[in-house]
Amino acid sequence: MCAIAGILDLPRNGDILEKMAATMARRGPDGRGTYEQAGCGLLHSRLAIVDPEGGGQPMQLSWAGEEYCLVYNGELYNTEELRKELLAAGHTFRSHSDTEVVLHAYAQWGEEALARFNGIFAFAVWEENAQRLFLARDRMGVKPLFYTRQAGGLLFASEIKTILAYPGIKPLLDAQGTAELLLLGPGRTPGSGVFRDIYEIEPGCCAVYQKEKLHIRRYWRLMDREHTDSWEETVEKVRFLVTDAIRRQMVSDVPLGMFLSGGLDSSLISAICTQELHRQGKRADTFSVDYVDNEKYFVPGKFQPNSDDHYIHIMQQALGTEHHWTVLTPEDLALALEDATRARDLPGMADVDFSLLAFCREIRTEVKMALSGECADEIFGGYPWYRDPEIRAREGFPWAQNTAQRAAFLHPQLREQVDGEAFVRERYQQTIRESDILPGTTAQERRMKEMVNLNYRWFMQTLLDRKDRMSMFSGLEVRVPFCDYRIAEYLYGVPWEYKDYQGREKGLLRQAMAGVLPEEVLQRKKSPYPKTWHPQYLEIVSARLRRILSEPASPIFQLVRREALEGLLTAEYVWPWYGQLMGVPQTIAYMLQIDFWLREYQVSII
Repeated sequence: MCAIAGILDLPRNGDILEKMAATMARRGPDGRGTYEQAGCGLLHSRLAIVDPEGGGQPMQLSWAGEEYCLVYNGELYNTEELRKELLAAGHTFRSHSDTEVVLHAYAQWGEEALARFNGIFAFAVWEENAQRLFLARDRMGVKPLFYTRQAGGLLFASEIKTILAYPGIKPLLDAQGTAELLLLGPGRTPGSGVFRDIYEIEPGCCAVYQKEKLHIRRYWRLMDREHTDSWEETVEKVRFLVTDAIRRQMVSDVPLGMFLSGGLDSSLISAICTQELHRQGKRADTFSVDYVDNEKYFVPGKFQPNSDDHYIHIMQQALGTEHHWTVLTPEDLALALEDATRARDLPGMADVDFSLLAFCREIRTEVKMALSGECADEIFGGYPWYRDPEIRAREGFPWAQNTAQRAAFLHPQLREQVDGEAFVRERYQQTIRESDILPGTTAQERRMKEMVNLNYRWFMQTLLDRKDRMSMFSGLEVRVPFCDYRIAEYLYGVPWEYKDYQGREKGLLRQAMAGVLPEEVLQRKKSPYPKTWHPQYLEIVSARLRRILSEPASPIFQLVRREALEGLLTAEYVWPWYGQLMGVPQTIAYMLQIDFWLREYQVSII
């Protein structure tokens, strides 16, 4: 994994390139490269996972009368199949890197190469003779790609901070951006970069920039299809897809590890990876995070019925892995607030981000690449809101049923500019309208497909942002096998009664993977990513909020009502701020992130 950036039809010099490249170093600590031609400058920073010697970038190719140059952030999981096709078409290769396969595939098939790729990626190809730039992002949105149009030119980068490093690009926040932060955050509208005039290429989209014009199109989306497989065939297909995705994503020339929470998804990945590693005579490393005194303070609830440590021990003993614990204190979380905000370039999921950042920093001391269980819940229907009839029947984003509560935070001047209910409702309804559903679908099946698309377009993206930014901040590549697009495509058409087998969340996945895990883990009720329950954490973030309240010039007061912030110190909410984990302490931490972000990025509010 890496960082990429580009400057098209805009002034550039060595100082500009160096300043932008410096922002990319954490994502790519193993090497740096630059390509410069008239009208185009490309930057790359590399984290070498496959073919450390032969995969350097920017990578160039002469083919069929055109001169190509590629900068690429990602990993292909069908590299060898594509290499064979390309060899048969007359291509030759100097390395075994997937980067070279991506470049040759684009030279051979152009934009149609995207349909052949199974992987996670954001890349740019410059065609020197045509003076044409092609940009693309993977189907599921695992790898980021931001851009801005400036004075007849284009800037793009893996992260917003790199764009902001270009001279004259100002970090501006208007009313729409503020609404993103306070009415939707830490989620954001697909394509929004929150900052004024900064956007993101959406998942499953590509773009062409030529002669100062940018054209964006969607090359992939979740499409409904008639499901003709029997129950038995569906179970067999799911088992194959999940197992194949995990095994494909193990490709690496450096040591790898597995996140292990003791939940169904990470345990499945750990079990299959461990079996394969042991077969190869290699050591299997698993990693878990916990919090000081969590066994003392943990409070079971609707969203988090039990803690993880018991199940982690079961898995570690069953697999015989080399297991590593990271145990965090409340102070560790508070200390990571600033870096987590820098990593995301935006306020994020509060201590859910902070803990992952600290966890990834520790993992990076042992391995350079790891596999994690994100996205199974979105695809297989594992979240509580899929199975709660009350929430399912409501309009609005099921993970944030609190628009009125959020709108109450808005500064009065902003409330005059933004109708909170209308802002959120339009984005929700737009996603519903875009959901592809076959005619004649039952009301329940229609609603479940709408829920899947809502989760794919919104909630999944927030989690993928979190995983990418928190891991890459420490130069750790994290792969997410459940984000294999083949799984998403197949499962979208599978009827809800199959997914809800025996009335269990992810019942189909449990049945498909029977025998892979200890029964107690296979049947464990879903529990989300762990958070601290230590009262000291609430005390720490509350004290920091009081300091902000004591400073009349705190920048957050330009966005948020003082009375609303004061109310957080005694608040008890029915609904979490976002998802399952952002209760009152996390909401306070989110507001602390907003204030820090405004200061650190010197954001101008317009």
